[in-house]
Amino acid sequence: MTRTGERETRNEMIYLKKRGTLIFSILITLLIVVFILDVFLGSVNLKVGDVLQALTHHSGSDVETIVMKFRLPKALTAMFVGIALSLSGLQMQTLFRNPMAGPYVLGVSSGASLGVAIVILGFSAGITTGNLQSLGNWALVLSAWIGAGAVMVLILFISSRVHDIFVILVIGLMLSGGISALVSIMQYFSNETMLKTYVIWTMGSLGNLTSSQLNVLMISVTAGIILSLASVKMLNALLLGETYAMSIGLNIRFSRSLIFACTCILAGSVTAFCGPIGFIGIAVPHIARNIFRTSDHFILVPGSMLIGGIIMMASDLLSQVPGSGILLPVNSITSLIGIPVVIWVILRSGKKSGFA
Repeated sequence: MTRTGERETRNEMIYLKKRGTLIFSILITLLIVVFILDVFLGSVNLKVGDVLQALTHHSGSDVETIVMKFRLPKALTAMFVGIALSLSGLQMQTLFRNPMAGPYVLGVSSGASLGVAIVILGFSAGITTGNLQSLGNWALVLSAWIGAGAVMVLILFISSRVHDIFVILVIGLMLSGGISALVSIMQYFSNETMLKTYVIWTMGSLGNLTSSQLNVLMISVTAGIILSLASVKMLNALLLGETYAMSIGLNIRFSRSLIFACTCILAGSVTAFCGPIGFIGIAVPHIARNIFRTSDHFILVPGSMLIGGIIMMASDLLSQVPGSGILLPVNSITSLIGIPVVIWVILRSGKKSGFA
């Protein structure tokens, strides 16, 4: 390479580094701003001074109850949910080498839902709300992890034999339908109290978590984040194919197991406490790839975390229609954001994209 070529390459690397630093700075700022807005704004109008006082002083007022018991926990929940779903979607798209992969689309969230249904509905085995409470929040999370893992293994088995990404997508949707049928049968035979508990759960919400559930969610997602950061090199290798990954000495079985565990923890934990939340997992990784213009997971993993947190908190903020007294389902907002991205990915499927 000539000196001119080396200089141009060096200048390009410097430019990309500065550009990436600028984008990360903007995203971190947006994350902080949206989090603050999510705490200060809501369906009920509150003065800024009253919110600040509620955050800094314990007076036992109604404003403090709204801020500390509802808005702050819900903002934290939204941030962790966005991070978890975005990371699980990114890892699934890389593992399956499928731009349409995501916990909601391929049925992983449905598998987690089946695990939760088994615990809550209990096959009419005499499980009551009191029994469910005594099992603890970890039992609910563990069942969701197992359900999500079972679907992940099945989809991976199918993808090793069927290489058409849209056929795999259809199979994922069929699995979701089959799981829904099983849950419907369980609902038919369950008692009235547990059926009501399950139906409320299926509606999906960021604001129904107790403090203990929020703690479990944050611990689980933090563990998933640590595993995601540990698997960055594996994801970069797998992105180029298993043959290349093996040629550089990557243990494919261990890598798959680690990514499986991480995805199941992230997607299962969110589904266990917040219900099925669609399209964030499939949309955010594509948004991150196009913002950063790279497929390097050293950049995509933290980038997806930031973008996922921002979009989920913004969706929560929009669902409250600040000052109107109206609360919209958060799933409706995430769908409006995610569906255009999915359509865009499908339209670009025959062209060169940032996925590979």
